[in-house]
Amino acid sequence: MELPIITVDAFTETPFAGNPAAICLLPWEISEQAMQWIAAEINLSETAFLETKGDQTYKIRWFTPTSEVDLCGHATLASAFLLFTEELAKPDKPITFLTKSGELSASMVDGYVQLDFPLVPVETASHPYFTTYFFGQKVLGAAKLPKNWILELENPKAVEYVLPVWQELAIHSEQGIIITSKGDENFDIYSRYFAPNIGIDEDPVTGFAHCALMDYWHNKEGKTSLKAFQASKRGGELLLELDGNRVNLKGKAVKMFEGLMNIPLD
Repeated sequence: MELPIITVDAFTETPFAGNPAAICLLPWEISEQAMQWIAAEINLSETAFLETKGDQTYKIRWFTPTSEVDLCGHATLASAFLLFTEELAKPDKPITFLTKSGELSASMVDGYVQLDFPLVPVETASHPYFTTYFFGQKVLGAAKLPKNWILELENPKAVEYVLPVWQELAIHSEQGIIITSKGDENFDIYSRYFAPNIGIDEDPVTGFAHCALMDYWHNKEGKTSLKAFQASKRGGELLLELDGNRVNLKGKAVKMFEGLMNIPLD
């Protein structure tokens, strides 16, 4: 059978920047194994699979090339952008996504896609291996969150200069490590995200990581809004607003590719 596949660059309005996500609009249910095979074939950091469940309501699942994840910001933003701009959903009403992390909503706000995501609480701690330095850059602070760590470095240049040794990083992390620093005149914070154990050496722009970074910088400096830049090779911009135990993630996106994938019937 043929399945429609669309790719969208999320958290950017510039083609070939931001974080590319694939979106598969499912005309009927397919198996979890088929989803994993498709995600591995496409080989982007995440592929989102959407099933229509009602008016403005979709079930969404996210797969990396090697595994399913419980929460993915950029593929959700890409999916909402596609649904709104292709007039598959009404842009004046929010979309509800049914996920393994609960219900998530997406809206169009002043030309941005806004995602209502759960805040990811973090706990101040010392990383058991990257205690003082992270591949040559000084660690100023650290915090842990489920399956991941945040390491604060000295400045944006330190974030940009990090060159991980992937095998060493994989041994000393469970899912991944977020590095961050205070910003400059352009952005409030900078970050990067490395997750070799789930098939993503470096994720270009990471929505869920910013749900944790919002908590980290709120706890440290009382921040309730942030203009953030993820300093990967592609780069991406996010606007963050703390709303109780939720985070509003705002970003833009651009459609890049549309086609059909032939897959065997389950």
